[in-house]
Amino acid sequence: MKYYVGVDLGTSSLKLILCDGDGKVINTLTNEYSVSYPHSGWSEQYAEDWWNALCDGLPRLLSGISPQDVAGLGVAGQMHGLVILDECDNVIRPVILWNDGRTFKETDYLNDVIGKDKLSTYTANIAFAGFTAPKIMWVKNNEHDNFNKISKIMLPKDYLNFMLTGVHACDYSDASGMLLLDVKNKCWSSEMLDICGITEKQMPKLFESYEVIGKVKPDIAHKLGLSSDTVVVAGAGDNAAAAIGTATTGEGRCNISLGTSGTIFISSDKFGVDENNALHSFCHADGGYHLMGCILSAASCHKWLCDKVLCNKDYTALEKEIDVDLLGKNEVYFLPYLMGERSPLNDTDATGMFIGLRPDTTRSQMLLSVLEGVSFAIRDNLEVAKSLGIDVKSSCLCGGGAKSPLWRTILANVLNVQLNIPVAEEGPGYGSVILSMVGAGAYNSVKDAADTLVKTKETVIPDAALSSLYEERYNKFKKIYPAVKGLYKDIKE
Repeated sequence: MKYYVGVDLGTSSLKLILCDGDGKVINTLTNEYSVSYPHSGWSEQYAEDWWNALCDGLPRLLSGISPQDVAGLGVAGQMHGLVILDECDNVIRPVILWNDGRTFKETDYLNDVIGKDKLSTYTANIAFAGFTAPKIMWVKNNEHDNFNKISKIMLPKDYLNFMLTGVHACDYSDASGMLLLDVKNKCWSSEMLDICGITEKQMPKLFESYEVIGKVKPDIAHKLGLSSDTVVVAGAGDNAAAAIGTATTGEGRCNISLGTSGTIFISSDKFGVDENNALHSFCHADGGYHLMGCILSAASCHKWLCDKVLCNKDYTALEKEIDVDLLGKNEVYFLPYLMGERSPLNDTDATGMFIGLRPDTTRSQMLLSVLEGVSFAIRDNLEVAKSLGIDVKSSCLCGGGAKSPLWRTILANVLNVQLNIPVAEEGPGYGSVILSMVGAGAYNSVKDAADTLVKTKETVIPDAALSSLYEERYNKFKKIYPAVKGLYKDIKE
């Protein structure tokens, strides 16, 4: 029996999954690490924490498994993070993460001075504060010594792949979120590299997500319980990998993820661009393309309210306090912009807020408003897709938030879309396993593998009456941000 390892390099933890050749989950393991917030709106991590988490977790994940039986390994990772290496391949500074908002000046320069039309021509996207290119420019503008030391620019999951294989590699799906890739033609954009003051030599080699970049180095293989014959595939950005893990491949399929961030992901065989660039136009891990909307705070809003405000980490008990008769009738609204917002607002100044609080407001109403607010924000992105003529009638659902039956019900009715819950709720990790299977030769294509291995265990069907109530509430929700937008800069200053 051959085995395959999937790695999900998340924002708060590294998740490992071991599957057999039939796609059955044999073992899982999670190692947590911290996020640093050195200034308001900043978000950083240490790359060595990721590697240490992998080195600690893999031997335990593989306990009892012969190294020679581990055929392939794939890594999915949080996107956009800036990992910079010097000429000795040492990490130069803490990694600036995807949800870091420090680059608002660089983002404004790219969008307003270089111009959104040019950016869209070069990369099929416009600048968002979380993207990698603005981060490179920030380092150039604020940390000259560090910028001058840069020998290689990488993304988070690529750092783990480098440590495993010694190869500087990146896949097209993850590279799409750097604002440095010519997405349509699948190559580095020379114009964007020039704008950022870097060269193609400083960039990693590009691969399809399922392509093998190398094998595990012998010394590392011995340390981790792998074989030096274990192949490592290029892997994928977490959202693309999660889509693979829910069989969202080919033309017109949809996946929604409720992780730390939230995404709506629509796959396509053909390259396409939203003319307003409200949705990202990226390469997909199956070799095709996809449109994606991303909200920066999803399950993290739920965690923030419970942990920091209510000081209660018994999430299940808190949700059980919510009367289902309150669904669609809650007077409290929540804007889930704790880290600013990306799609479709592109506003780094936006913050979270409650509106509708009264003396008799309960914590259940506040918690419900958070679940609803995140769902409404995802609906904002679905509305953009609808404006492009895309008719989403059903979607897969994954991520930590998908484990909540209440949240599943709310989301299905806010979107008025059927939600399919996969048997393996491992998200990006399971997608990474599928990619590694293709790389190791177990399947001929990602679509074949995903369609064979991914099964649905539950379907959530919207209720017509509840969807009607949420339609009315959404129409009120979408008026709040435009009404308060002008206040954000004033509050910040």
